Amino acid sequence: MISTSEVRNVIEQGELIEDYPDDARGHSCLLLGRGDVDRAIHVVCSPKEDFLAVITAYLPDPEDWSADFRRRVKS
Repeated sequence: MISTSEVRNVIEQGELIEDYPDDARGHSCLLLGRGDVDRAIHVVCSPKEDFLAVITAYLPDPEDWSADFRRRVKS
């Protein structure tokens, strides 16, 4: 479970790690931040003119990401 406050913290203080300006559904990006007990959280969001759409938030799988959760690793 990821809390609303954790998602908010990632959006406010996280780091942009991937940008998708040409996504078919519109510009979106992947943010990395820290949640409770310092766990890594990824948030995918899409900036709109009047709001920020949060698409999803998830705990990244260590097998799919580098040790710092900033880069995808090839399986």
